[in-house]
Formats: sequence, C-alpha cells, structure tokens
Amino acid sequence: MATRSTIMDTNSFRAEHAAGLDANLRKLTDKRQKLLGESYRLFYRKPVHLVRGEGQYLWDAAGEKYLDVYNNVASIGHCHPAVIEAVHQQMQRLNTHTRYLHEAILDYSEALLATMPAAIDRAMYMCTGSEANDLAIRVARAYSGGSGIIVSQEAYHGTSELTSGVSPALGSGQPLAATTRLVPPPDRYRVNAPDLGTWFATQIQRQIDDMQAHGIKFAGFLADSIFSSDGVLPDPRGFLQQAIEVVHNNGGIFIADEVQPGFGRTGEAFWGFARHGVVPDIVTTGKPMGNGIPVSGLLAKSEVLAAFSDAIPYFNTFGGNPVSMAAAQAVLKVIHEEQLQEHSRVVGAKLLAELKTLMDKYDCVGDVRGAGLFIGFELVADRENKTPDKALALDVVEQLRDNHVLTSVAGPYGNVLKLRPPLAFQEQDIDWLVGALDRSLAALGR
Repeated sequence: MATRSTIMDTNSFRAEHAAGLDANLRKLTDKRQKLLGESYRLFYRKPVHLVRGEGQYLWDAAGEKYLDVYNNVASIGHCHPAVIEAVHQQMQRLNTHTRYLHEAILDYSEALLATMPAAIDRAMYMCTGSEANDLAIRVARAYSGGSGIIVSQEAYHGTSELTSGVSPALGSGQPLAATTRLVPPPDRYRVNAPDLGTWFATQIQRQIDDMQAHGIKFAGFLADSIFSSDGVLPDPRGFLQQAIEVVHNNGGIFIADEVQPGFGRTGEAFWGFARHGVVPDIVTTGKPMGNGIPVSGLLAKSEVLAAFSDAIPYFNTFGGNPVSMAAAQAVLKVIHEEQLQEHSRVVGAKLLAELKTLMDKYDCVGDVRGAGLFIGFELVADRENKTPDKALALDVVEQLRDNHVLTSVAGPYGNVLKLRPPLAFQEQDIDWLVGALDRSLAALGR
C-alpha cells in the first residue's frame, strides 16, 4: 500500500473515486494521470474543474460559482486588476534577471523592509517558498556552524531536498534529515500546561539537548508562527518569546516562515511573528507575495546573512525579475491602500464569532480558533475527550464543496478545517460560509 502524506492525501481524489465522475471529469482526471504521473494530487472525491476567478470567488466549467475559503496564493483576491495591470505594463518593457541594474527590485525592497523590524535590513529573492526556506537553512548553518534544525511535528516548509527534510507533513514516505528534530505543536486546546510558552520553550531545549547528545550542533528553529499545518495555533499571543530566547541562548537562529501568516493575514499584525513580540533572524515568504505570480523572498539581519553572503555568491535566474517585482509591489500597495490588514482583523473577528455559534449547536465542534482571516475549525468525535474526528472533517469538506465552498483540512489528525480565504473575503460572505457549514453538519447528522 502506498505511503500517504498528511497534507497531500487527507483531502484528495483517488482512483476509487473515479467511477462516480461524469464523463467530462473522468476524461480530464484520466488524462492528467497519464500526462502528469503519480505524484500530483487533486482536491476532493469529485474534483473541481475551475476556469475563472475574481476576488474571493471562483467559477467552474459549468458556470457554477464557489466561495474560496482556502487560497492564500491569490492573497488580495483572484485576478486583482492592479496586479494584472502592473504585470502587463512591465512585460511590455523588460523582463530579465538581477545581474543588470533595475529600479524595481530596489524600490520594492525598500517598501518591503519598511514593514519589518529595523534589525532586518537585507532582502534576497527567489521564486518559491521552498527556495526561500532552502536558502534560509543554508544561511542558518553558515552563521551557526551547526546543521541541526528544529521544526514542529506537522510542519511543512517546502519540497526541495533541504526543505522536504524538515517537512514532516509530507508523510513517512519522505524521510526527514538526520539533523532534523521535531517538537510537539503548541496546541493550547490539547496541551495541559499552566504556561504554554514555558512548556514550548522546554520542548525546544529538549531537542537541542538531544542533538548535542548525538553529536549534532544546533543551527536554528524554523517555524510558521501560526503553526498552520499543525492545525492553526495562534494563541496566546507572545507564547513564542521564551522559545526564541532558548534558541538564541543555544547559538541558533529563528527563521520565521511567513508564507502563510504574513502580509496582513492575521489582522493583528502585518507579519505573523509580530503577534508574538519577537524579532526573527531570518524571515521567508512566498505565495501571497505576488498574488499568483511566482516570487518569494528571504529577509534577514545583515550580520546573520553575512556569514553566507560574504563567502558564497547567490544567483537565481528568475528570482527578483522586473515582472515579479512589479506584481509584488502591486500587492503591497493594494494591502496598504485597501487597508487589508485592518479588514482582515475586523472581518476575521466577525467570522470567528459566527463560527463559534456552531459550537452551541453541534457537539462535534471541539474548538474554533484563529487570528484575522486564518481560522481553524476543529471537529471531534467526543468533545470531553477531544477525540479527533478525521472522517467527519473529510465528509464536511465534501459537503462544503457541494455547497460551493472550497476549503481543506490541517493538523496531525486531519480533523481541522483550515479556513484561509483571500483577503478579499467580505462580511457578506460570512453567511454563505457559516450557513454552508451548518447545513453540512446537519446533513451528516451531527
């Protein structure tokens, strides 16, 4: 039997679902398998054939409209006109690599670094979050002289050789690096500790000690500050502070993977790490940065980056090209001009409150938690014992798809609905989402 990945296979189309598809979908899935091979996955038992997007909405080939509650790639909304125009204009002028002078990369770097703590004063560019995290690990190792990286138990940080080795969410078929150590997620819902910050810092120190016992020098702690793959774990604010102190006291650095919580998504801060009052040594970002145009970044303290950059030249052919910089600049401008961080805070709080009302109606809703437009909706078989209900979560995802709401699951048990819409999500969309969830749980007799 094939090994399953926790992030790729929990909500996915498989061969046994093919018999239930209509002729057109069956033709597409068969052709996809033939041409693209076995590694790719599709969402849903009945895959969605999308042809158009606008804002927070998507349309399929039959003209049916869907509410997107999962997508942070199109972070400011599908097909945002400002990004389309910026890319179109720059494509007409020039697109080349970073070994020629060009103002776009400098202007964007100034604007992006202005959103960071003052100590973070250098920027480098790639095309994907995987590339950014890969480089961050290399920098951490150059700076610390060590090789050991600590991540959370269900972390996902990329698909390159280095990043897949620190991404346990890819499943047991993808071995972790011998220098990787895992800490249990800082899950306030499930961890019975008087102080979550102290507990988590202890977990970090325990793994550093284990590395030392095995002759591995500690290099750094790599984390997504909302622990999205671990089930969306935002609170309490500030709980990361003690852990980062432990990291620094042991000669390592903190790499904040902001691919998911960054760019205003949490509402309470522009960057997810800022909710915790910490200053990372390196920040990485990707998907939401270009609203669908491939661009990613690594931002760092100059003294940390120097250990790598003073010795090793770095070049990425497409990283930082003028078209990608135009897209990224347009995204940043829209976030500021449309006040999307504040929008995320206000609308996210209203959505969270409405979702929590379902806890009074359905015993299977164990916990609802989030920050801004990033919410985890946890389903359990037994609320008192907090028994995860993965089967129910997957059935709810399918029911939501039938109600034209698109999302997926997260967490080590695959029982947390990961509600992360484009920032274009509006207050009037709350009724659609909460109503669809209500109907889905009712239809499943829960």
